[in-house]
Amino acid sequence: MEPARKQELEAKVMAGERLTRADGIDLYECDDLTWLGRLAHHRRTERSGDRVMYNVNRHLNLTNVCSASCAYCSFQRKPGEKAAYTMRVEEAVAKAVEMRDEQLTELHIVNGLHPTLPWKYYPRVLRELKAALPEVSLKAFTATEVQWFEKISGLPAEEILDELMDAGLASLTGGGAEIFDWEVRQHIVDHDTHWEDWSRIHRLAHAKGMRTPATMLYGHIEEPRHRVDHVLRLRELQDETGGFVVFIPLRYQHDFHDSADGVVRNRLQARTTMASPAESLKTFAVSRLLFDNVPHVKCFWVMHGLSVAQLSLNFGVDDLDGSVVEYKITHDADEYGTPSTMHRDDLLHLIWDAGFQPVERNTRYEIVREYDPAPSLAERRAEPQAVTF
Repeated sequence: MEPARKQELEAKVMAGERLTRADGIDLYECDDLTWLGRLAHHRRTERSGDRVMYNVNRHLNLTNVCSASCAYCSFQRKPGEKAAYTMRVEEAVAKAVEMRDEQLTELHIVNGLHPTLPWKYYPRVLRELKAALPEVSLKAFTATEVQWFEKISGLPAEEILDELMDAGLASLTGGGAEIFDWEVRQHIVDHDTHWEDWSRIHRLAHAKGMRTPATMLYGHIEEPRHRVDHVLRLRELQDETGGFVVFIPLRYQHDFHDSADGVVRNRLQARTTMASPAESLKTFAVSRLLFDNVPHVKCFWVMHGLSVAQLSLNFGVDDLDGSVVEYKITHDADEYGTPSTMHRDDLLHLIWDAGFQPVERNTRYEIVREYDPAPSLAERRAEPQAVTF
């Protein structure tokens, strides 16, 4: 990038001006990662200071049986396949209550598009979970799942959301977004929920008072211009509703080992590479710079590894998700040595070791508790937490 262009972009960022599509594309083309990080860190510090949010959550996947066969997905199974499963309601509740002693504040629930489960199964699960864990927020279902519920129930999304909220739903999840641009989407997604319906459903959720996350799956066959387009669509919707509380770039994953039946389901794997740590940090930084109206940017540490997660806090990120416990959608733990579970103390030290102040939040990003700022270098642990790329 020419020095004059860098000066122009830096001046816009420091003045708090909204960046354009061309600005976003130019930022992605810049290889000066230190400069990008400095700009993004300025933006995140204006909003959040040195605070880094996390929560104590559990991911729960009720079923991996799915009618869709998205090109990147290794989670889905067809009925009758080896390793296909569907939880009984009682089983889901039993799994959820295992973390009662961890002072769990959120359950994060996403599933396959099961071809035969009745619609009423889903609100019933929420009611039983809420009865067992009344203090826990239920963040459940992607917009793709809500549209699937429309199909299997014959009800409109507005009525579906009302029933789910009555059963205890606090927020939708941000999944199903992937990349919105049809040039890419038609090659990676095998369901009917595209930008028009994804945005319709989140717009309805926001109108009902929900504060939802938004995601982007990056690092596969898309180009930087598609990432910029994705963010700008969400930014425009946020201008309208104000309902997005966090943006989460999710790194596309390869299968690091064959699935239980020996089948590699990721049909993109042979022709793709995963985003490097530098590309991930650039994506966090550019996202933070473009999103002037979404308060938080999250690094989902399971998908990036702990070292990148710590580094991301200097590239615009101010949220590290939570304890997770079990995440079936990707297989990072097999490759990086990344744990499948982070307890509260692990998260606190991860944040402190990176030089930031931990703040526990709930699903709506309301503060649960604040901790002391990061200690000085002299006061930190003698043996830093072991992390790897």
